[in-house]
Amino acid sequence: SGIWNDMVVELKDVHLQIPLRIYSADKQLMAQYGVKRRIPVTLDKVPPMLVKAILATEDSRYYEHPGVDLIGIARAGLAVLKSGRKVQGASTITMQVARNFFLTRKKTYSRKIKEILLALKIDQNFSKDDVLALYLNKIYLGNRAYGVAAAAQVYYGETLDQLTLAQMAMLAGLPQAPSANNPISNPTQAKKRRDHVLARMYKEGVIDQSAYQTAVSAPLSARYHQKTIDLKAPFVAEMVRQRL
Repeated sequence: SGIWNDMVVELKDVHLQIPLRIYSADKQLMAQYGVKRRIPVTLDKVPPMLVKAILATEDSRYYEHPGVDLIGIARAGLAVLKSGRKVQGASTITMQVARNFFLTRKKTYSRKIKEILLALKIDQNFSKDDVLALYLNKIYLGNRAYGVAAAAQVYYGETLDQLTLAQMAMLAGLPQAPSANNPISNPTQAKKRRDHVLARMYKEGVIDQSAYQTAVSAPLSARYHQKTIDLKAPFVAEMVRQRL
């Protein structure tokens, strides 16, 4: 119990790792250092349709369960009994937050039990919106992009509010397998996953048939976007980095 409480306290004071960005006095970007690409955003800055796309795909009962979806676990358990092997699934967004912040991705039953216990504790101490905000900023989405805002910039060179429905569905499909479903390195599989997300949204009543048909017909538009340097002054930027 004490360990879980300590983890919850740590989560309340979490500091997300972001790149070091150096700007000139007139706010022009001179340099960016760091392996991880992350642009932290509050939940109100994330388009509602992107949130709905992620919930429809990752955790459709998110606002109803206590951090753990017993129906999902039961279904996963039946799948294990039928196939005789471990299968993916049943991890709620809260469980994914627990795993991403505190646990490993190693697929063992002991880790799953820890994940469940910690998710229940997190749900008791945080609002659903707070947990969702942590997830949206922490989740890895491939190509060194962590969080949805960074992914929008990396794949589309856009801010979150500029994304189309098809683009939002693409991002929503990445958490399960950021490499296998990557639109840059594996466009065929990425499109299948994107269309699956759109189908889930249509089934859940998030979008109508017209929006669904338009989005599934949209061509893939993802490509790698490097952060644009506004003012090229590498020697000055390096002096600042060393001083910092």
